[in-house]
Amino acid sequence: MSLLLLMQTGLETQQILVEPASELTLSFWDLTLKGGWIMIPLALLWFIAVYLFIERFWAIKKASKVDINFMNRIKEYIYEDKVESALTLSQAQNTPIARMIEKGIQRIGKPLSDVNAAIENVGNLEISKLEGGLPALATIAGGAPMIGFLGTVIGMIRAFYDMSMAGNNIDVGLLSNGIYTAMVTTVAGLIVGIAAYFGYNYLVAKVEKVVFTMEANTTEFMDLLNEPVS
Repeated sequence: MSLLLLMQTGLETQQILVEPASELTLSFWDLTLKGGWIMIPLALLWFIAVYLFIERFWAIKKASKVDINFMNRIKEYIYEDKVESALTLSQAQNTPIARMIEKGIQRIGKPLSDVNAAIENVGNLEISKLEGGLPALATIAGGAPMIGFLGTVIGMIRAFYDMSMAGNNIDVGLLSNGIYTAMVTTVAGLIVGIAAYFGYNYLVAKVEKVVFTMEANTTEFMDLLNEPVS
């Protein structure tokens, strides 16, 4: 609504119509564009981080699924001297634990130190597979905020350059582009970095849980081979 002001000038009364300032709206896309070209690598890092997290999440979840009766059936076959049946059962299970036990069964009859070494080698390979992609996710967690801060520096340089070129005719609008670049890239870099950081630590915790299960089953298998023959 317009405001009607009355001003007394001498003997005359003047009416001045004052229009309220129009609201300034800025969409998410417009705000993103204010960040400049720095937003392109940040967007790429965001999509890479999301892809790595989803891909590793499902891979680790698949690796963590273990038949609760798997080791019990392996014990029964070993007790009954059905090594081939135990080997077939291990080969039918597409999990890291099953592949480790399979390698151990293939080494039955050799010194226990050789059996344990063979199982550990397979275990190291399986852990390496599970951790694939995690270093890249950790790199994004540390690198994205740094790229954002680079945008901050570029934005401030741009703002100071605009100030120097304007001379005495400096206004807020003149500096807004540089300040927008500085602030938007900082926020974007922090968002990508924080999301990647929490995603990385979550996946590391999931991998450690799988490794613990692998070690527990390996120990159980070695104890089985160490039992005296009755």
